[in-house]
Amino acid sequence: MDLQEGALMLLGPTMNAKVAFELSERLPHLPLRMQEHSRRAAEYASRMRRLGLRVAYPGLPDHPHHARLLAIANPGYGAGGMLCVDMGTEDRANRLMHHLQNTTRFGLMAVSLGYYETLMSCSGSSTSSEMPPEDRARAGISPGLVRMSVGYNGTLEQRWAQFERALSLMQQQHPDRDAAAKYCKV
Repeated sequence: MDLQEGALMLLGPTMNAKVAFELSERLPHLPLRMQEHSRRAAEYASRMRRLGLRVAYPGLPDHPHHARLLAIANPGYGAGGMLCVDMGTEDRANRLMHHLQNTTRFGLMAVSLGYYETLMSCSGSSTSSEMPPEDRARAGISPGLVRMSVGYNGTLEQRWAQFERALSLMQQQHPDRDAAAKYCKV
C-alpha cells in the first residue's frame, strides 16, 4: 500500500466509523427515496413543459435519449431525479433561483446536487463555468440552464405551488421582457 498516492492517501485505509454507521442506517430505504425522487422529477418536468418552459429530462418521451434510458433503466425507478430547465439567460436563471430559494423556499442553490431538499445551480456560471463557451454550447449548456436535483420533502403539490409562485414573481419583476410565452417556449 502506497500511503502517499492514490485512493488510500485520499480516503484513508478505513471509512470513518460515524459515516459508515450513518450510511448503513440510510441504505435500507434508499430504493423508496430514489423512487420518489424520480417520480417528482418526472411530474415537475411534465408540468414545466406544459407551462411552456424548455425542459431537459430523459423521462420525457421527446428527450433524444429516452429510448436508450428505457432500455437500460431499472424498472420501477423512473428516469432519475435530475432535470434541467433553460431560462434563456443567466439573469433570468438567477432571478428564478433567487425566488425559489429566498421567497418561496422551493429549494436551495448549491453546486452539489443530491439531498432530500431540492438543490439547483446555474451550470453555465458554476459547475461548467471553466469550459470554453463553444464547448458549453456544444454540450447544450446555455447561460440560463438551471440544473435541479428534485427533493422529496413536503408534498408534491405544496412544492409545485412554490415553483409556480416563484416563476410568477420572477415574471412580475420585468413583465415587459419576461412573460413566459416570450422566452420559455419550447
